[in-house]
Amino acid sequence: MLSRLLLGFANHLLAGEDWARNRLKPFAGQHACIGMGPFSVAMTIAGDGTLSAASGFVVPDVSIHLPDDAPGRLMSDPGSVFSAARLSGKADFAEALGFVFRNLRWDPEADLARLTGDIVARRVVSTTASFAAARKSAASRVVENFSEYVADELAWIVRPAPVATLSADVTRLHDDLLRLEARISRLELGIPAGMQR
Repeated sequence: MLSRLLLGFANHLLAGEDWARNRLKPFAGQHACIGMGPFSVAMTIAGDGTLSAASGFVVPDVSIHLPDDAPGRLMSDPGSVFSAARLSGKADFAEALGFVFRNLRWDPEADLARLTGDIVARRVVSTTASFAAARKSAASRVVENFSEYVADELAWIVRPAPVATLSADVTRLHDDLLRLEARISRLELGIPAGMQR
């Protein structure tokens, strides 16, 4: 069921992209397996460059293992999912699949417009994007406020500026001690005061 949904969605994206289907056509009949955690989907490249479920047990020509955070990445940065994936198998087929999957883009507004019309689709997509941006901004503020609380109120960590100042002071003190030590050595050796630096 899950593999049918994923392949259906992938073929929906491929349907609008001639370049992607043309890139996959030379690999017709070859098998690929895409996995994430315990789940995997086995597929075969069809003659027209689309994907179909692999029938029976097949040895994949290419295996793609997605990162564990792939579902979250799909929502925020879909291109990074396949950039972080591990590919193994036939190099030319793996490169073609990776390129296609990295560069396929879903246009939710166009799909929604078929059901609701252009105006409603645009408003839904823009509202969703605004909500996502507000959520991301709120999460960023929470992290920033928590780090300020940990640094300023709890004093569990030290900010970079005081550490840099302390480091510069320690270096200056070290240099001063070296100069003092050199002067004391010269005095012990009886070097005249005018010759000292």
